[in-house]
Formats: sequence, structure tokens, C-alpha cells
Amino acid sequence: MGPEQSFDFVVVGAGTGGCALAARLSEDSSGTVCLIEAGGSGRSFVVDVPAAVAMVQRSTALNWRFQTVPQPNLNGRRIPVPRGRGLGGSALINGMVYFRGHPRDYDDWASSGATGWSYREVLPYFCKSENNENFGPSAFHGRGGAMNVRNVTRPNPLNFAFFEAIGGLGVPARPDLNGGDTEGVALRQLSIRRGKRETTASALLRPAMSRRNLTVVTNARATRIVLEGRRAAAVEARSEQGPLTVRARREIILCAGSIHSPQLLMVSGIGDGEHLRSAGIELRHHLPGVGQNLHDHLASPVHMVTAHPDPYGISARAMPRNLVNIAEYLLHRSGPLANNIFESAAFVKTVPGLDRPDAQLVFQPAKRPPPSFPFPFGHGFALSPVGLYPRSRGRITLASPDPFEAPLIDPNVLAVPEDVEPLVRAIRLIRRIFASPAFTKYRAEEVVPGPAAQSDADLIAYIRAQSYTVHHPVSTCRMGTDGSAVVDPQLRVIGLEGLRVADASVFPSIIGGNTNAVVVMVAEKAADMILGRPPLPPAVLDSEPHRTEDGGRRTSA
Repeated sequence: MGPEQSFDFVVVGAGTGGCALAARLSEDSSGTVCLIEAGGSGRSFVVDVPAAVAMVQRSTALNWRFQTVPQPNLNGRRIPVPRGRGLGGSALINGMVYFRGHPRDYDDWASSGATGWSYREVLPYFCKSENNENFGPSAFHGRGGAMNVRNVTRPNPLNFAFFEAIGGLGVPARPDLNGGDTEGVALRQLSIRRGKRETTASALLRPAMSRRNLTVVTNARATRIVLEGRRAAAVEARSEQGPLTVRARREIILCAGSIHSPQLLMVSGIGDGEHLRSAGIELRHHLPGVGQNLHDHLASPVHMVTAHPDPYGISARAMPRNLVNIAEYLLHRSGPLANNIFESAAFVKTVPGLDRPDAQLVFQPAKRPPPSFPFPFGHGFALSPVGLYPRSRGRITLASPDPFEAPLIDPNVLAVPEDVEPLVRAIRLIRRIFASPAFTKYRAEEVVPGPAAQSDADLIAYIRAQSYTVHHPVSTCRMGTDGSAVVDPQLRVIGLEGLRVADASVFPSIIGGNTNAVVVMVAEKAADMILGRPPLPPAVLDSEPHRTEDGGRRTSA
């Protein structure tokens, strides 16, 4: 590619949203598309193996390895902010969980000013990209879409102890957490195809790369959006071959994620005027919401250890099973290595009367691996409570005008004191689960936070000392119509022409769960907006629960 070229559409960032969007835009043969990615191909055997999640997150080639600024409400700790780099973005290093959140999350988006983004309006876009192996076509699921989705296969037996224990506390088994109401427990649905990690790069982008109207440029870091008056006209980038200028005849779409999208806007002079001037950047367009409203989910797990060999782990007793599992994966791409370790989850209301669950309990039938090794030695299990609707808000700001220097990431965790309360209540619920008869045979001992931590003050001290976010940063280019919004409901940057954002940064607020599937939906909907196509008809919903492919309504596999 030469130092300057022109395309109809320029997409910046080949993460989950960018890969899907570029592929969809290139389906229109009348327009040309250029996709610019700072990382490489993203191809790796380790990326493909679903159970190697911990290993890929440690890769400097695949992970930007950001950290927050010191968090005053977490004892001054800096906490990791993993973000993927390469074709596929954060889906190269995430847990492959396919979950959409609660339906009311999207109705809240619409009522807050994101017109057109209610649950009934976004649901068809979830279904469009989905090929669900376990649920047939319905208002809730798609069959034949590009992205493969399936339930955990051959789950570890500890999952069924979890189901029995939490069921005894009144939490219902639910066949499908993506089938409407999310309250309940189930095996997780995963973005995996034939035992390999599925990303929008593998499912959508790579099949589209044979099209003559799609150009993909890797190892090229976008450094500035060029404004000509109020119009975004070009993207400047730095590649291995030198500087690039990629002009857009129609539109530039930022899909660089909740960290890099606001950073690129700010180094281009688009953002809060006072902050940009203090960073030594010429203000081109005052938009004070850029980088604001950052928030994420916080987790504080309860870890148990046991001598029982049922949980995954490396031990003499488990070695024959582990060797069989390795052979099974290498020969057939099946077995435990074809899953993501975090095999089931429950969504619970930690206080009665809520209109939706306020905590997710993520079950892990394995010990936490040591820092220097990707798999656990010995045996154990854990439940991680995740607070789903934090009210604390932080921000992304510039450390310098240099686009190659990481921005300052401040999620401002627990700035609203009440955000800690669902975690405290969830830890107490988890202890009841692990004390139930279903777990008796494992004779497990709690090692974190430990039996000495009993009072609310003890548990809050533990949360401040050891909790971490679960890598769902959102809302730094928030969609809306009020004065702090960055994009309008059409994802157009407010006050400018020819510039949109389509990634997790546009979420009006965080959804009650994992964010990857939601970003795919945003990209699907954005493609119709950009190409001027009418939106998909809203879903028609009724109260009849849908069934698994074999007609059952079961949680186990």
C-alpha cells in the first residue's frame, strides 16, 4: 500500500467491532473499504485453544497490557486492563463467553436517549450474526449466521454440584441465559467452532478478505484523524514501511475500543478543550464527553482448595486424565481443552425486589494458576462474584500528545461506596453454596478471602485488597443526546461529519454481563446505518420459552 490512498470507508481498529463492520461494509461491492490495525495477524495455535486463556493474556504480541492509574479505593493498586491487539482484537484473549445481558439493559439505553437501541430493536442484530448449535432459529437465536455459538461440552462434574447447591437456595436452572430473563444458573454459551476460539476475524473478516474492494492493513498504528473544516477527511498512521495517509471519501469509523478510540479522538484535537490544551494539543472540536464515563465490572472471587482430583489441575492423581485430555484435543479438538475453564454461571439478585440480577457468579472448576504458569498445580474451585451495575464513573485522559504513549486509564472503582454492597452480599451467598451438601465430598477449604474474614468490614477490606475488573471497559464515547454524549444514536460523532464510532466505547452504560457479543451487535447495526439500509424489523416476543434442539429444557449437557 502506498503512502497515500483513498477509499470510500476507512475503519480504524480490527477488533471485534472493526472486523465485523469492515466485512459487512465490503458486502456492498459499490464501495471500497480499508481496515487499519495496529497489531498483526492474530494467528496462533495458543489463541485457538480455548482453555489457554491465561496463556494468551500474558502475550505481549497479543495484549496491549494496559494498567490503570493507582486506584484510591483499591488501596492504591494499579490493576491490569488487558486489551487485544491483532486481527480479532480483545476476542483473541477473552474468555469466549457469548452473553448479551438483560433485556432491560437495552430498554434503559433507549430511554436514556439512544433511540433505536431497545431490546426488541437490537435482538435481530444479535441473531443475524449467530449460528447457535444448541438452539434452533427463534426470536432469541439465529442459525446460519457467521459466528458459531455453542454450550460448554462435557462439563466438569463440579458444575453439577454448583447447580444442585445454588438450586437449593432458590436460584432456578435456566436452559438459556440468552433467552430473555437472565436470572438463574446455566452452562455458559461460548464463541467456539469445532474446538477452536471463534472471533469476528475468523468468522467474518477472513472470508471477506478475498473481496477486491476490501484492503486490510496490519501493523499500522493510527496516529491522527485529519479534519478539513468539520469533516473527518483522512486517517494518518505509522506502519512498518513508514507514514501512511488513508483518505475517506465517505466515512471514517473508529472501532479501536474503549481505550484507543477516545485517545485517538483526543490526540486529533477532538475532546474537552481544557484537557487538550493542558496536554499541548490544538483544539479542533470541543466535545467534553470524550474519554468520560469509563466504567467496568469488578470481581472478588472466593477460592477453595481440595485434595479431590475432580477439578481441573496438574497432580499425580490427575496425570492420566490430563494426558488423555491433551491427546483428545490434539486429535479431535474436543474435551476440556475445547472449553474455556469458566464453564457455568449464575445471575442472582442479592436483595429481593430488584428488576434484574445485580451480580453474576462465575464458576471455575479449577484453582487459580500461579503467576508464572498458565495452568493450576493441584486442585480447587472458585466462584467469582461480579457486580453488574456499578455507579462509579472514571475517565481516559492523555498522558502526553504522543499517540504511541498509553493514555491514563482511571475507572475510579468504588468511588460510589454502594458499589461494594452487591459483592459483599454475593460473597456471603457463595459461602452458603460451598457449605451445602452438594460440595461435602470435596472437603474443600476456603483460602481466599479466608475463614477469618467474616464481618462486612473484613470483606470490604478483602475487596479493596484483591479485587480486579473483568475487562469490560465501556462508555468512553457514550451514545446519547445530552451534553456529555460523544455520538448520536446513529453513532455519528456529534458536531462533525464523516466520523462515527462503533465499539464498546459507545455503550450508554454497561450491560449486565460480558460485552463481546454486544460489540458484534453494535457493528451489525452500524453497517446498516452507514450503508443507508433500513433497520431490521424489531423482534416479536411472546412468553413461551424456547427449547433446546432436542426439545428439552435442561441445564446439563
